[in-house]
Amino acid sequence: MAADSTLLLSLVEEYVSGLQDSKAKDSVTGIKDGQFTVLQLVEALGTSLTSSQPHTRARGVKLLSEVLQECYGGLTEREVDVLIAFYENRLKDHYVVTPPVLQGLGALAKCTVLPPGSAVSMLRSLFQDVHVQSLMLVERACVYNMLINLMETREDELKGLGADFVFGFIQSMDGERDPRNLLLSFQIAKNIIHRGYELGKFTEELFEVTSCYFPIDFTPPPNDPHGITREELVLMLRDVITGTPRFAEFLLPLIIEKLDSDVQSAKLDSLQTLTACVAEYEHSHLSEFLEGLWTSLRREVFQTSSDKIESAGLAAVTALTSCLSRSILNSESEDSLCTFLELVLKDCRHHLSEPDLKLVWPSAKLLQAACRASNRASHIVISAVMPSLIEQYSNRTECSHRRTLLEVAQRFIESVKTSDPSENEESVFLAFRPSLCSMVFSALTETNATLQVTATVVIASLAQQTGLLRESDIELAVDHLTRLLLTENDNQISLAVVECVGALAKLHPEAFISKMIPKLKTEMFTEPIEQDNSIDFSEQHSHHALRQRCLSALAAVSTQPSVVQESTPVLLEVLGSAHTGSVCFSVEEVVSACRSLQRIAEQVQDSEETGRCFHDVIIPRLLSLALQAALQGEGSSDRCSPLAEEAVLSAMVPIISTSCSRLQPTLAGVTAARAVSLFLQGDVSFLPDNSFPSHIQLLKDQQGDSWRQSQMVCLLMGCVCSLPRSVEVPQMDRLLSQLEDMSCTCSHPLSYISAAKCFAGLVNKRPLEESLDRLIQNTMKRVCSELESPSSSVRTQAFTLMIWVAKALLMRYHPLSSALTDKLFSLLDDDELGPSVADGFSLMMTDSADVLNRSCHADVRIMYCQRFFSENSAKLVQGFNAAPQDKKPNYLKALSNIVNKLPKQVQVTELPALLSLLLEALSCPDQGVQLSTLSCLEPVLLDPPPALIQQLEALVTRLLALISSPAMNVRIVSLRCIHAVSQFPVHEVLPFRARVLRDLARPLDDKKRLVRSEAVQARADWFLLGSPGGR
Repeated sequence: MAADSTLLLSLVEEYVSGLQDSKAKDSVTGIKDGQFTVLQLVEALGTSLTSSQPHTRARGVKLLSEVLQECYGGLTEREVDVLIAFYENRLKDHYVVTPPVLQGLGALAKCTVLPPGSAVSMLRSLFQDVHVQSLMLVERACVYNMLINLMETREDELKGLGADFVFGFIQSMDGERDPRNLLLSFQIAKNIIHRGYELGKFTEELFEVTSCYFPIDFTPPPNDPHGITREELVLMLRDVITGTPRFAEFLLPLIIEKLDSDVQSAKLDSLQTLTACVAEYEHSHLSEFLEGLWTSLRREVFQTSSDKIESAGLAAVTALTSCLSRSILNSESEDSLCTFLELVLKDCRHHLSEPDLKLVWPSAKLLQAACRASNRASHIVISAVMPSLIEQYSNRTECSHRRTLLEVAQRFIESVKTSDPSENEESVFLAFRPSLCSMVFSALTETNATLQVTATVVIASLAQQTGLLRESDIELAVDHLTRLLLTENDNQISLAVVECVGALAKLHPEAFISKMIPKLKTEMFTEPIEQDNSIDFSEQHSHHALRQRCLSALAAVSTQPSVVQESTPVLLEVLGSAHTGSVCFSVEEVVSACRSLQRIAEQVQDSEETGRCFHDVIIPRLLSLALQAALQGEGSSDRCSPLAEEAVLSAMVPIISTSCSRLQPTLAGVTAARAVSLFLQGDVSFLPDNSFPSHIQLLKDQQGDSWRQSQMVCLLMGCVCSLPRSVEVPQMDRLLSQLEDMSCTCSHPLSYISAAKCFAGLVNKRPLEESLDRLIQNTMKRVCSELESPSSSVRTQAFTLMIWVAKALLMRYHPLSSALTDKLFSLLDDDELGPSVADGFSLMMTDSADVLNRSCHADVRIMYCQRFFSENSAKLVQGFNAAPQDKKPNYLKALSNIVNKLPKQVQVTELPALLSLLLEALSCPDQGVQLSTLSCLEPVLLDPPPALIQQLEALVTRLLALISSPAMNVRIVSLRCIHAVSQFPVHEVLPFRARVLRDLARPLDDKKRLVRSEAVQARADWFLLGSPGGR
């Protein structure tokens, strides 16, 4: 013990007199190891704490405080009591002692064994003996943190201080300027307000001491290590000053005053603060200030030059109206909502009678903002403005005026839709239903396209109003919309009609089933009338456009299962008629019908009814038609079915894959079994129109026209590769074997590419087992033997299978994926396949639309692209350095394709290491490589790394060469890059100024406007470089 005492005295002496701060850590270690206690440390500090020299006392207190910062958790209640008494006494000491005293009190405030009443005692001493704002920043932060800790752990005791606690805090923060401490003090003020501390007579003082910072005007310094933002301060202060209705009489005049500011950020902050505070207020708090608030809000919306200010002003009107709508009326109280809305109507309603003037829309927006607040407000406003709008529409004859009035009415309908009326309450527009319907239906019969488009939007809005439109109104609307769809060739009108019928069909499917779908079917199956055995080209084009509109409309209305049951047979009949030739449909129209079926599969509600429809009807019918088309062309010189065309088959794939991906597990399993049995055994028993020959072999390599059958493998891919991973595909080994054979032997591109995709899709989902590894190894052995044989006729097919399998394995992080990518890198030196391999890396890094994506339930791991890049970028650089000169472009193209598909954040981090290769890629003659490389460089140039600045000569030379590229996109992006280089450090880029200005003169006369625009911007900044007033 004597040795420990000697050690302790030595530590104290060296810290206090020797000014060795590291001895504080040694003291902490000694206490934690049990060599001595905190009270023994206090005894050892005795002479230091009673020294006549203030600085010696301060060092002694500082040592004790630093030890307490680490050891406060082990103190007993008695020790804490003694230490608090000591520290409270030290607050009366010399000012140099105060900082370490506050540090010690801050540590003691964290103690869980703080004696009852000690928190109050500490704060009374603090408020009485310390002038907080005369302290340094760190000490002030210590005070604020102490208050926060005590408010968290000793709230009841602090509330016992009453308003004295609030007064002490006001004195402590009054005059605070540092943003770090302001965040702490705002947190304390927020706690005081939200946790129910007594404000007493200091309500106004607390508001004044916090609101003096409103609105916040703070811009953090560059590279601020503390990371404090203006937004943090704004939100914290807003929580304080809007936290209690007791601030209303002070805050509302302040907001009105600040809205007169010319600073946009101050206006925005004031409007957002008003929106926040009225959510807490009652109508009685607002009534005195309504006129002033309305005057300010009206000005901000009428005279705004900023969309943000306008939006914030309208949001404030809505919040203010909502607050007033919550008022409970009695015989003696004034109706504040009516008072406010009278002000709004007085200043806005008359502008609605002037549809050709600019104040129509600001006035309408203000009234609509009020409508949006509550059902009661919407009744008052709509009753006042709607008669005038209807009368104006009847009296006006100009289409532009009528369109404006109709748009205003539509915005009112939309605003009321969001006001959430009670279920049993009638729509506010019910009294105006006949007039509104008359307006809309008359607009639909006009010849003005924009008026008709607006009318379709109004119909959709009216339909959203529960119980407003009658069944007869809906039927009449459907008749009008059908007429427009069938007679109007204007693309704008047809798009608007399709959007409108889609919205209406969700709510009123019966009208579309009985009226629209039969008429669309009739028109689609009506062929143009021949005159003198010929059809006029314009009439044929018009009929084609009509069919396209009908197909789009059929897809749009098919959102409810009942409509799908009626619309999909029509679309399937289009495909059937096109196949048989009973009605002449072009390939483009057949593809559009397939896309409509795909859209229906994507948007229809998931239900057993729709699942059955696709499983039992649509998928079998598509497979049957495709098989009939494939068999029809075999060995026949007759008419070829359009369903055998690659474009049509490719359009069928997403129908099947989308519907299969959404099937219930039981139906999905049956679909998989049917598809596999069809392609492996030729089982056609589940297909409609079952008149097929026996022994169909769709996956066998046959001669002649067998490609018509083999290309159907794309439909197999759509079936089995989109199923959930939980669904087991039957006869998997045999299926994979035949897909591999087709991939490596078939000469038809769609067939072998689809087979490779299907093989890869199945491999991607197959469980990680030894059998999977054997399958991949055997497949790759076969593929590599073909690739290594220069005389092989199926090298392209083998490479196609390899690239898709490599992608499938890469996406799931399979261990064998690295072996496949190494083989692909080696093929970059191949004379025949090198360019295709370089393009293949783009395929590996990009999501595929029809297979190996998340919507098809593929096994896709996060950030697989980044992992591929990090594992293989070095290999690519080594290969480039070792490659012959004529093969280097392949490596550059591969690198560009890989890097261009990475997220921008990764590009910025990784590009400096690859900079020399990317600069080399800019000299590659391939325009695709140039464009993707420029796209990679553009974000890096905005914040250039030192390595890039060191290569400035090479970079500028290559960029200037590309501004004369034959490709417009290359010229545009290269000019953007040159523009970005002008923002580099002036001393680095100034030597290039004359040369760049000379070369930028040429694109100023480019034949493309977009190129000229980029050239002007780039040359302007380069011209200002180093000039007076420039950089």
